[in-house]
Amino acid sequence: MHILLLSFYFDPDLSAGSFRMTGLVEALQRQSGAEVRIDVLTTQPNRYASYSQIALPEEVRGAVTVKRFALPAHRSGFLDQSRAFAAYAYQVIKATRGSQYDLVFATSSRLLTAALGALVASRLRAPLYLDIRDIFVDTLQDVLSPLAARLMMPVFRLVEKMTMRRAVHINLVSAGFLGYFSDRYPGVCFSVIPNGIDDVFMGVDYAKEAVGSKTIVLYAGNIGEGQGLVRIIPGLAKAFRDTHEFWVVGDGGQRSQLESAVSDLSNVKIMSPVSRKDLVELYRNSDILFLHLNDYSAFRKVLPSKLFEYAATGKPIIAGVAGYAALFLQHLDGAVTFKPCNLGDAVAAFRIVKLGTVSRESFVERNRRTQLAKDLADSVLAVAKSRKIRA
Repeated sequence: MHILLLSFYFDPDLSAGSFRMTGLVEALQRQSGAEVRIDVLTTQPNRYASYSQIALPEEVRGAVTVKRFALPAHRSGFLDQSRAFAAYAYQVIKATRGSQYDLVFATSSRLLTAALGALVASRLRAPLYLDIRDIFVDTLQDVLSPLAARLMMPVFRLVEKMTMRRAVHINLVSAGFLGYFSDRYPGVCFSVIPNGIDDVFMGVDYAKEAVGSKTIVLYAGNIGEGQGLVRIIPGLAKAFRDTHEFWVVGDGGQRSQLESAVSDLSNVKIMSPVSRKDLVELYRNSDILFLHLNDYSAFRKVLPSKLFEYAATGKPIIAGVAGYAALFLQHLDGAVTFKPCNLGDAVAAFRIVKLGTVSRESFVERNRRTQLAKDLADSVLAVAKSRKIRA
């Protein structure tokens, strides 16, 4: 059996998609050994311009071949990212010309990798399995201007429709997505297998070594429009100027805007992305882990992958989220939520949160990446085998 896997991000890149797909490929190898050959077509590490890694353009890992395509230099702008994806898509189409696969698998947060998977699957006459990590059309509706929305939304809705209808199976990372997709595409088979906790964050003593005079609040992740940090961090830093220090670790399209907004605040420290080993140390040295999503209706359906990682530390979590993510956190000990972009509500959350660690062993065991990756691998192999038998 021969499977093609398309992922814009892959090991050693720093992104939820990279970690998820690396875990899946490892699980597929464990499940099938040499019986299944897997070709991974991805990119050279490019998630953050401020954090670069060198990776081999082609790497063979047993029955797995990973090909990493070079991209033009880009940052977080829409045009830059469009050019980067166009370069990736061109190289994928070129590399798969004349190939034969029993299944095409594509993971996607911004729809286009899923659409590329649908195109490749159609050209190769292969079944398509999609792993959807966000509702791109829903999100785009919130961020575009009214004029841009009128011009672009019909096109993206059509792309989504053609892509989803081409799939024989769609996995969703959030149960909050299920209503949206099942209503629009009732003939497709769906599953829900979320993100999980990687081994690097498990079995670690997160007890803080040095106790300072201020409470350390850590945010680790993307700094973009979707996170809306510029709408909440400056206000929180001012409200807790004398008692809290805010560490923001990451990069993205709104980093410079956030830096300008906190330039006069000595209790905010913005750091570039770090390796996961260094991130563990930052978790250990923090008191509260912070998460925030912008106040968009589309984000009421998402479940941020960072929550799983945060949960493994046992440290208090304060999250500005709504909808499904807020409901999810109601069942997590030591987590406090507030309304996104609502400073008064956020200040209240900081005042009631209890410092110190809590046990989340049952949650961590349920959400180990290795187990969830095995579940996803089982699903992928079952679809591939059933389609091969029918053929």
